[in-house]
Amino acid sequence: MEQGFDAIVVGAGPAGCACAYKLAKAGLQALVIDRGKFAGAKNMWGGAFYGAELLELLPDFLEEAPFERYVTRQKISFLTVEDCLSIDFASPKFSQPAPHGFVILRSKFDRWFADKAQEAGAIVAPGLGADDLLWDGHRVTGIKAGNDELPASAVIACDGANSVMAQKAGLQTELSPEDMKQGVKEVIELPREVIEQRFNLSGREGMAWEFAGSCTQGLPGGGFIYTNQDSISIGIVAQLNALVKRKIQANDLLEGFKSHPEVARLIEGGKLVEYSGHLIPVSGINMMPELYRDGFLVAGDAAALVLGTGLILEGANFAVASGIAAAETVIKAKEKGDFSRESLSTYQKLLEESYVLKDLKTFKKAPHFLENPHIYNLYPELACDLARRIFIGDGQPRKTTWNTLRGSLKGKASLLQILPDLWWGKGAI
Repeated sequence: MEQGFDAIVVGAGPAGCACAYKLAKAGLQALVIDRGKFAGAKNMWGGAFYGAELLELLPDFLEEAPFERYVTRQKISFLTVEDCLSIDFASPKFSQPAPHGFVILRSKFDRWFADKAQEAGAIVAPGLGADDLLWDGHRVTGIKAGNDELPASAVIACDGANSVMAQKAGLQTELSPEDMKQGVKEVIELPREVIEQRFNLSGREGMAWEFAGSCTQGLPGGGFIYTNQDSISIGIVAQLNALVKRKIQANDLLEGFKSHPEVARLIEGGKLVEYSGHLIPVSGINMMPELYRDGFLVAGDAAALVLGTGLILEGANFAVASGIAAAETVIKAKEKGDFSRESLSTYQKLLEESYVLKDLKTFKKAPHFLENPHIYNLYPELACDLARRIFIGDGQPRKTTWNTLRGSLKGKASLLQILPDLWWGKGAI
């Protein structure tokens, strides 16, 4: 193109900012637009970022980025209405040789990341949304933003789970509620010393804590808590179609979660300072759209690059990795002067060579497995009942653990009911 940008990136989240930064560092003319008043104004995640991509992309990340804490403890809990059984994992390897994960607030982090892209030479335009695409035959040649037409050799859609741009490009059909979870989150302000006392932390140590069971009233999903420097991020994620079917509001689940005895004591005395919600694509590779066409690429949540196995939920690292891969693809296309579908197919090859598509393929059965209602009612009940029988003495002779387990199962489930779930889970997670 004689005029216009080398690339327009739609969305200033982790995927968009990583893409723009990489493009700008390579000397390409990149424009990043975002509907929010500033990068991060409309963005949300639970709070934890995992992966080494940022440290590789930005060597001074640890000294400059506004992260809240390092993830040094990972905890998983199973809840009943009253009880809580937890697995609490802490290890020095979380931060060796460099931190494994970071607790982040998007409104701070995304703005900083967008500033880094701008320092590298990208143009960042908050408050500007993409309304449509420009076309030359079957090739995307830019975007329409209000009354303005902005030409570009390539457009990269990083506009979130319900990507308007991917739909406009004909790569994504309307999303199904079965493929989405709704996440709602509150940020509750507490003194730093209170947080460190209640969560057994010090310095920049932080905790990522996941919950399953009564917090979602049996719906597929779970709860989470992340420790910030002087606040706590707490929220619920639940299957969208299940919420609709049961006529339950995600916010009501969050209120119930906050009132659980184990959770209530952690947020006692806190002040609500932020509330947010968003949709999360959870069917992984099973819902992934086509990733490219002539003059167009899709990255991050817009490409459904989110991994959920029940034990882990990752998306920000996939977003950054895909943003970098998209930038590398556009850089090569610029060198060849070829932004055709064939040229941009390099993008998919890069993702296939990385962990991104390998992980999504490895756990492609996980989304269906996680629809099993036993995970959210039967197994938390069994786990807590077994713990109660083992740890609370009643003055009666004790039984072996096997017989205690049989006692917990009695009236709830048989081994013949549980074995299929174990076999199914073996191949899914």
